[in-house]
Amino acid sequence: MLDFIYYPVSFILWCWHWVFGHVFGEASGVAWALGIVFLVWTLRAIMFKPFVKQVRSMRSMQEFAPEIKKIQKKYANDRQRQAQEMQKLQREHGFSPLGGCLPMLLQIPVFIGLFHVLRSFQPGHTENYFFDEQGVASYIDAKLFGAGLSNFITQPMDQMQALGADRTSVIIVSVPLMILASVLTHLTARHSVQRQNPEAATAQTAIMNKLTLYIFPLGVLVFGFFFPIGLLLYWLSNNTWTLMQQKLVYRRIDREEEEKKSAAIEKRTTLAPKPGAKPDQTKKRPGAAPAPGVKPAPNAKAAGTAKKSSPGAKPAPNAKAAGTARPKANGTTKSTGSASPNGVANTDGSTDSGLSADRSRNKNTGRKKR
Repeated sequence: MLDFIYYPVSFILWCWHWVFGHVFGEASGVAWALGIVFLVWTLRAIMFKPFVKQVRSMRSMQEFAPEIKKIQKKYANDRQRQAQEMQKLQREHGFSPLGGCLPMLLQIPVFIGLFHVLRSFQPGHTENYFFDEQGVASYIDAKLFGAGLSNFITQPMDQMQALGADRTSVIIVSVPLMILASVLTHLTARHSVQRQNPEAATAQTAIMNKLTLYIFPLGVLVFGFFFPIGLLLYWLSNNTWTLMQQKLVYRRIDREEEEKKSAAIEKRTTLAPKPGAKPDQTKKRPGAAPAPGVKPAPNAKAAGTAKKSSPGAKPAPNAKAAGTARPKANGTTKSTGSASPNGVANTDGSTDSGLSADRSRNKNTGRKKR
């Protein structure tokens, strides 16, 4: 039924056993142990990119935890609207809760496939998926410090003796593997919990943290009594990879975020005016004087200044010049400016122009009439 899982797992194990079998021998327990370890690491390497997506998705959810809480509080009585708003927030910011669970879900069929393949190495079996009869016999005869890879602590005595092992050697090999696997499970969970955002903490989160920190490691110790040594090797190598991978990925993501923050700060610093520098004066209000060295536009009129004629320019036709005389009713003219050189001053302060004085003289004698 699950042959599509069993065959790939069996094939990868066969490849690594072939590699290490040429170094340590086909029936060597070290060759089979290393084959199981590198089988796990190969599968985890295949799932590396989904794991990175999982970490990014989880960090995005933690960043927008306040927004999620607001939606949950606002639509507490309307589950349908709450789900719609949550989906809208996820689409806008590109994160999904399913992306954070995918790598963990992918490990379940791998665990099931490896468990089934290792359990299928039984005396009398002529094949085990990619392994032929010789390969099955090689696994059964392989010993790791006197214990077979198919043995476990609570195994019935007759089965243990049929595999050529004793309970003491199985306990000596299994217990250290169980303890190491349990400790690594706790360290992996603690490293993940330390990276959580406190603002995103909820009652459910606190419960899950306690489960991963204490219950799961304890479960490894308890179920280790029923797990074959080969499966304990899988658990140990899987947790070792997970812990190293988490540290590597989180360090890389932290470095990327620091670079983005540094780039944003540098950009703001570049655009901001330097200390003591005057603000930009290129933009002036209408009517303001031009900056030094800037020529005014052609035909431009200076604001607030009177229109004056330049020296030597001719006045426009019919234009009244400043200071011209205005005629008075008695025939004399009152000068609004300075008196003419030939003008005669009147008793009222007015002056007769030189032209009026000339007309009053006798044309023949040139004398002035009295």
